[in-house]
Parts: sequence; structure tokens; C-alpha cells
Amino acid sequence: MQDIQLDTRARTLLRTLIESYIREGQPVGSRTLARTSGLNVSPATIRNVMADLEGMGLVHAPHTSAGRVPTAAGYRLFVDALLEIRAPNREQVEAIESRFSLGASTQDLLDAAGSVLSSVTRLAGMVRLPRNRQVALSQIEFLRLSERRVLAILVIDGKEVQNRVLELERDYLQPELQNMANYLNAHLAGQSLHVVRGQLLAEMRSVRRDLDAMMLAAIDLGERAIGEDDPDDVLVAGETQLLNYDELADIHRLRQLLEAFHEKREILAILDQCIRADRVQIFIGRESGLEWFEHCSVVTAPYSVDGEIVGVLGVVGPTRMSYDRVIPIVDITARLLGAALNSRGEAPKTR
Repeated sequence: MQDIQLDTRARTLLRTLIESYIREGQPVGSRTLARTSGLNVSPATIRNVMADLEGMGLVHAPHTSAGRVPTAAGYRLFVDALLEIRAPNREQVEAIESRFSLGASTQDLLDAAGSVLSSVTRLAGMVRLPRNRQVALSQIEFLRLSERRVLAILVIDGKEVQNRVLELERDYLQPELQNMANYLNAHLAGQSLHVVRGQLLAEMRSVRRDLDAMMLAAIDLGERAIGEDDPDDVLVAGETQLLNYDELADIHRLRQLLEAFHEKREILAILDQCIRADRVQIFIGRESGLEWFEHCSVVTAPYSVDGEIVGVLGVVGPTRMSYDRVIPIVDITARLLGAALNSRGEAPKTR
């Protein structure tokens, strides 16, 4: 976003307008701002400031005679420069803590994180499951399903089997696929998935000039199979909370949102953008990269085990969400989930 400079009066009026709109859900007029902003200025002066803010793209008037509402750019400026965070009250913290009971399984803790996020914030909660970095790859096989479609079969720790369907740019015969699997098993079997993925990428980047076409294809296919994300790696809770917001109640808009939650791949893509961050991330409107989140905001925070970020959790709601309340709740839930997983004394395994 471009660097927008506002004087103190404009900042106060913009903050007052956004806080009022978040609270009431109605366009905010000049007389309301004159009464609630604490500024000793006339409605005419406020109208001039509003015109300036509209010219900057921070607010807009949904109807000719109505007041103004924030734009996505207005919310972004508000969150980045004007927001005053409210710490969760003791009741909220206790409500979150109580869901992470001692002795609970990893899956129960993750389920609890999503549901408590939704219930406390009244938004849709989501949790990106931990990535299993330490499990070992025992064997990999490729099975031709049809032209340019291959089933990758991964055997993990000698017992767990994971299947991934890969859509390829070219067709391979089954003997070619078998040769690729033999090459990967000879070079990589028995190592952790995290190490295997790194070795595959490193080999592709550093020595690919010395490898023949089959070896290159095997490395590429193996990286695709090991790196492919599963939509079931995301837990979603409380999607129906979004029915309570008028701006999301449009049938077409709501259908797109519910389809995104059902499909989960788009949600997974957003969360994976955040797994490299060590702090709360906020996407407003189309900043998420998804057209159907145009009227939504996403707030996420990573959670850690043994000092290493292994997953992300967050909420989805209307851009008119109470950022001052939601941001710290997402942050503390991530911290409490990480603490609960750490107390188990083992790397989380969910699949």
C-alpha cells in the first residue's frame, strides 16, 4: 500500500469512523463523527475531511446521501497505524486455556483450537495441522492411473501409507515410473520427509546438468509427491458464524465462501503463506489472493513445538471484524496450543 500521510484530525476521524462502522455496521455520517470523535469541529469541516479521505481511497459512500464506510485500504491503514489492541479479559483466556486439557491427544488439541477460536471470536476458525518433519520415508512407488495422472504411494515409518494423485505435464509408462521409484528408493529411503524434500530440491538445483532425463524426472516426481499438500491438513470450525454478518449473507457470496471452506485448498494456500512468519499476519480483502475473500479478512498466527514453527491457526470473518479484540485472541490461542503440544513431550503426529 502506498504511504499515506494524514494529519492528526484526519487520523482521529478515520479511526472514529472505522470503529463506529465495525460496531454498528451502518454508514457513518458527519454529524455522528462530530458528536463522537471528541474534536471541536463543525460537520462542514468533517465533510471536507471525509471528501479528502474518499479521494485517497480510504472511505467511500455506498449511497449518494449516506455516510461513509471504510474501504480495504482504509482498514489496512487502520490496522497498521491506528489500531489500539485490547488484551483478552481473564474470562476469555480461561475459556481458551480450559479447552487444552492435560493428557489430550494431539488431534483433540487441534480440534479444540479451531472450535475455541470460532466460539470466542464468533468467526470461522481454522487450523493448519502440524507438518510431520521427523517421520522417515521407507518407500515410494508410482502407479500410472491414466494419461498424465499418477498415484504416488508413500510408506512412512514402515507402516503408515499416504497416497497422492499427481497431475503431470507429460505421460509416463509404468516401466518408466518403476525405474524412477527404484532410483528414489535407492538414494533416499529411510530419511525424514523434511530431509528428503531438501535433498530432492538441492539435487535438482545443483547437479541437474550431470543427471540424465530419467533421473531428473524421478527427482521432480518425488518432490511433487512429498511436497504435495493434502486439503485434509486444514481443520475448519464455525463456518456458520459467518451467516450472522449481513455483508456476507448475499447468496452468491456465501456460496463461494462455503465452497472455499469445503474445498480447503485455498485456505491451505493462505495458511502456508503464514507458516514462514513468526508473528500475527492479517490479510484484508483481496490481499489473501482469493477473489471470494474480497469482503473478508483473515487473521493468522503460527504455533511452535520445541521452538520450531509447525503450523498456523487463524480466523476468517468480514472485513468489519473487531481487529482490536480478534488479533490478541488468535495470538494467545496459538501460544497456548503450542504450549499444550510441547507439554506432551513429543513431536505432534496427526496422520
